[in-house]
Amino acid sequence: MSTKNKISSWLLIASLAVAVSACKSLKIANKTENRFTPASYQGSQDSTNTSKVHWKDFFRDQNLIALIDTALKNNQELNIIMQEINVAKAEVRAKKGEYLPSAGLAVGAGLDKVGRYTRDGAVEENLPIKDGKAFPEPLGNFMVGFNASWEIDIWRKLRNGRDAAASRYLGTVEGKNFMVTNLVAEISESYYELMAYDNKLMILTQNLEIQKNALEIVKMQKIAGEVTELAVKKFEAEVYKNQSHLFYLRQQIVEAENRVNFLVGRFPQPVIRNSTAFQQMVPDTIYSGIPSQLLENRPDIRQAELNLVASKLDVKVARANFYPSLRITAGVGYQAFNVKYLINSPQSLLYNIAGDLVAPLINRNALKAKYFSAKAKQIQTVYSYEKTILNAYIEVVNRMSKIDNLKNSYDLKQQQVDALTQSITISTNLFKSAKADYMEVLMTQRDAIEAKFDLVEIKQEQLSNMVSMYQSLGGGWR
Repeated sequence: MSTKNKISSWLLIASLAVAVSACKSLKIANKTENRFTPASYQGSQDSTNTSKVHWKDFFRDQNLIALIDTALKNNQELNIIMQEINVAKAEVRAKKGEYLPSAGLAVGAGLDKVGRYTRDGAVEENLPIKDGKAFPEPLGNFMVGFNASWEIDIWRKLRNGRDAAASRYLGTVEGKNFMVTNLVAEISESYYELMAYDNKLMILTQNLEIQKNALEIVKMQKIAGEVTELAVKKFEAEVYKNQSHLFYLRQQIVEAENRVNFLVGRFPQPVIRNSTAFQQMVPDTIYSGIPSQLLENRPDIRQAELNLVASKLDVKVARANFYPSLRITAGVGYQAFNVKYLINSPQSLLYNIAGDLVAPLINRNALKAKYFSAKAKQIQTVYSYEKTILNAYIEVVNRMSKIDNLKNSYDLKQQQVDALTQSITISTNLFKSAKADYMEVLMTQRDAIEAKFDLVEIKQEQLSNMVSMYQSLGGGWR
């Protein structure tokens, strides 16, 4: 064996030994994720789950359904995410191409004039003349051929990189689904908020008529000497206050409408709705199923799981960087100094094939940094995954509790409104007969308006919580 071959062999053996020892020293076990979820919500084992219901069947308001349908086509943020999916898809395509052979067509032409007193010049000067011809000067160089290159994926480094990119691509799809659930919920909640403002406006308008009538009664009683100017001013102030509040509510309606329009992806325009039936709307019964279904139904959990898979593959890729890489290159074509000799075979035919085995020996700090970074990110994604599951479970539990508490609160608030509505008539009649003070009338009217507003807000919370519960279970993206 020649000295050169001996040196090459020893270098190869040394590189393999260093690579193997480096990987052993860097071998750290991946952190394992905790996929545990409690067996049930509040002891129920019923697996019926409302999240499987399509959003068009979950909502019954046709105006709301039309808004959501338009938003899923026009919402700018959703369309931005769709482009992120295309970016991730292109990344998968790029990673897939890395472990496949690459081939190309090469065509070249050139002229070369060497100095007479150079090595090449001296060689040409002493070449024998054949057929009365020497090499032309300047010397041409024409070439056409194919070349190919292929890195053999011995350690699955390239395929693991491809699989990691594929997992992230699927994660972006789940991210889009999560965005859809949020969009459906946000439009619904804004729609119910808009209807609540409409009802507050109707309540305030109706109460203003009652207050104006009461003001006229007080003015007549002042003329009769039964009350003072103070009572008149107090009633006038109450009327002005509520008239001012009308404009505030109208502004809130404009802003709520435009929030809906923004989510739908259109310029401001009236939002078609039927707010008169708002108080009669009853939240649907929500079936929560069992907690383990969250792992399947929630897009954010599935996205976190796919990111976790990708992070584990990234660690494998970073570890494989310490191993030798094998690349095979080959080429075939024709080359001649004159175009007329270019396709002569076998005189102008050339070909080559080579294999390179390369392993890092020194200055591996960059590779170590990438490896430790991949490990840290893998641990980070484990915690993120566990956090997403915990957050999902707590969201569902909170929404379930809120359903019962809001129902009880609404029933009691309805009784308060009924009592105050009756007390308005009673206080007004007592005031007419001088058996009640004007402040009692004012306070009764004020309390009645506030209670009616509270009732509307509780109804809005009930409907919004129904949507939030549907969203928390993983509904709305199908």
